Amino acid sequence: MTFALPRNAHLWLPGYLRARMARERPSHHGPLHVLFCVADHYEPNHQNVSMDQERSRVARWRTEYPKLFERFRDADGRPPQHSFFFPAEVYRPEHLDSLASLCAEGFGEVEVHLHHHHDTSAGVREQLESFTTALVERHGLLSRFPDGRLAYAFIHGNWALDNGALDDSVCGVNDELTILRETGCYADFTMPAVPDPAQSRIVNTIYYAQDDPKAPRSYDTGVPIRVGGTPPPDGLLLIEGPLTIWWPRPLRRVMPRIDSGTIDQSAGNRPSAARLARWVDANVTVAGRPEWIFVKVHTHGAPEFNANVLLGEDNVEFHRRIAQEFNDGARYRLHYVTAREMYNIAKAAEAGKSGDPAEYRDFEIRRVTEATRRSAVHS
Repeated sequence: MTFALPRNAHLWLPGYLRARMARERPSHHGPLHVLFCVADHYEPNHQNVSMDQERSRVARWRTEYPKLFERFRDADGRPPQHSFFFPAEVYRPEHLDSLASLCAEGFGEVEVHLHHHHDTSAGVREQLESFTTALVERHGLLSRFPDGRLAYAFIHGNWALDNGALDDSVCGVNDELTILRETGCYADFTMPAVPDPAQSRIVNTIYYAQDDPKAPRSYDTGVPIRVGGTPPPDGLLLIEGPLTIWWPRPLRRVMPRIDSGTIDQSAGNRPSAARLARWVDANVTVAGRPEWIFVKVHTHGAPEFNANVLLGEDNVEFHRRIAQEFNDGARYRLHYVTAREMYNIAKAAEAGKSGDPAEYRDFEIRRVTEATRRSAVHS
């Protein structure tokens, strides 16, 4: 009997095994804090639909998300949070106004997504600066570093961060990590990308990558974040989602299944409490703070076939179940977080903070407020 590895497993399987062997178990007797973040590659224009259909997709999220999920609360009394990574290349002011109003009601935040092709360093820099400025000045979105600089989280379209697919048709920029950091990106949330060839060799880790501006895939090496650690010079933080290998029970086939934290219409990718258990077991943590578990999952939530899951009974039942199984206060405490809050909590752990991670949602980077937006407009 032969055993065939999944596609491109040579990239990530060694890193997966290293992460499993190095996993750190909590030594304290309190609950595990599960930090749950949904990073949505939110593309209303998916499949080049009409503007009317784009509007319909956004309107559905604007009206249905609060109705469905306001009833659920985490250990801190907050409803499920959704991080909308909106594509910079298809800037639609009216869509972002709708998302801004949804976020203002306390259901999430907007961040930056980008698909680009055969690009240049100057081109991607200009596009990121233009788009992020518009998000702040026109829509009151994004956040700021303590020194006032604009700050944003990022997901690369087609997974091809830092020209990682080695295909210029989906990026083309080898110094992309440098450009992201210099334009205000506080963390990248692209990975995992399995089975895409852009997948990092580092798995189930929060780590700093340092750019080699002349070479692609600088994220293949890095320094894991740790309690008491010092970020490397010019390092960009990458917050990875869980990547797990599992065998269905009862065993009906030899091949294992791969769970990369994708939520969509596929039967194996629908949200469930069993999948959250796998994501927690992936053990994405800050070294030295193993009781804080970072679970960043991803989706493409705008098109109807996935919205039917995310704005349907599948997701409602998911939140109902995880409230029962992962928020009992004894074994687990569940915290719904945005991408920004997840970053802040990771940085708080690095700074030696402990206890309840919810205290550190705004540890370093705060959301843009109406006052700061007005200041930016008139400066």
